Amino acid sequence: MQDVAVIIPAKDEGDRIAATVKAALELPGADLVVVVDDGSGDGTGRVAEQAGARVVRHARNRGKGAAMETGAEAVRLLDEGREQPRHLLFLDADLAETAREAAPLVEPVRAGEADMTIAVFSSTVKLGGHGFVVRLSRDGIRRITGWEAAQPLNGQRCLTRAAFEAALPLAAGFGVETALTIDLLLKGLRVTEVEVPLAHRATGTDWRAQAHRARQFRDVARALAVREPAVAARLARFRGRRP
Repeated sequence: MQDVAVIIPAKDEGDRIAATVKAALELPGADLVVVVDDGSGDGTGRVAEQAGARVVRHARNRGKGAAMETGAEAVRLLDEGREQPRHLLFLDADLAETAREAAPLVEPVRAGEADMTIAVFSSTVKLGGHGFVVRLSRDGIRRITGWEAAQPLNGQRCLTRAAFEAALPLAAGFGVETALTIDLLLKGLRVTEVEVPLAHRATGTDWRAQAHRARQFRDVARALAVREPAVAARLARFRGRRP
């Protein structure tokens, strides 16, 4: 059954994207891999295409949420004429060969047991201190929905097309995972975590890594701010609308 499209947002991942694409093409039921080259300055798009992916390019970096929307729209266009739309499996570009282990994320969605699955990595690498962003996201999701996420920032997710459409428009940048979880739970959709043996590259502690974590914190905080009931009510009153 060919019922899964893999979408891989990527920026400057020329060293790993080929291995990730090739591994994703090995997943059962995955007959389409779409890489969204989000303004890369290296050969990410070219390498991904050579590895077998369909490539969509952003002329400039627009952020992860925008890349996910672009990838999903490309799949929607390619799905025209199909009886059933493909499920959408989002994977990060730096998974390399471990991407072939993502199949368990698809199974609950395919079986109709979940509207979205989120990966929980069975092994972790040292993340260089980005635990404070994880705590921000986890605590916010729990306050708003009552659901406790083990790895709330994990970008490896499988959704039905209907669930993805229900979450649009996606939050900007690195707030997308947190917002996606909250928005689907608040709509009464079923979200579950699945343990998988995937692995990212280790995150460093240099200034670039710290700047990346600062952007993550900013984007997650923004996504939470507009979804917190008290904050949303204040924003609505400020704008002259009922909350």
